[in-house]
Amino acid sequence: MNQNIQSLENQATMLINQAKNLASLPYSSLAQLEASIQRTEQLLMQAQNIAYSVTTIDQAFTQVYPQSYSGSTSSTQMLADAQTRWQNARAGYQDSMHVQAGVVQNLQNAQTQISTLISSSQSASGALQAAQSGNQIMGLAAQQLADLTGVIAAMARAQSLDNAGRLESEAQGQQQMQNFLNYGAGYQPGNAQMFH
Repeated sequence: MNQNIQSLENQATMLINQAKNLASLPYSSLAQLEASIQRTEQLLMQAQNIAYSVTTIDQAFTQVYPQSYSGSTSSTQMLADAQTRWQNARAGYQDSMHVQAGVVQNLQNAQTQISTLISSSQSASGALQAAQSGNQIMGLAAQQLADLTGVIAAMARAQSLDNAGRLESEAQGQQQMQNFLNYGAGYQPGNAQMFH
């Protein structure tokens, strides 16, 4: 009889331990992780002038970043293109700083989540809670990697716009030099009447 009681007690303890191992973590950081990623995505999608779209980029490069200028391109058009390229580069740098600011704002939220998840992991009553806490910490790392990817993309975009503008300015300068050197027939002497 005592052995049966001891066996039942052991089985009850085993069931309690199994229940602890199967208990879910009471905290979930999923909504906060998704919100942080969405904030970064929104900042990237607010890109000014030339956005993150292959079609938009191709159109802009055809119009404002031509491979070369012809002799018939007016100085007014070249000036307008140069101003547009400057505005594109400026907007790219401003957009890059917006994304960077958003990522910095996400850091406070990440710190809070890390503290909560580590605390949850340390006080986990079973294997499932510890695993879920670890998974959420990995999710947080993925969110921070997404933020880093966003910052790198925004910075690279700004640098690409600036570099494309510089290259185009060189091509424009070469054409302007050609226009200056090919000024036509040059000076033609003629009769001048100085005093009436």
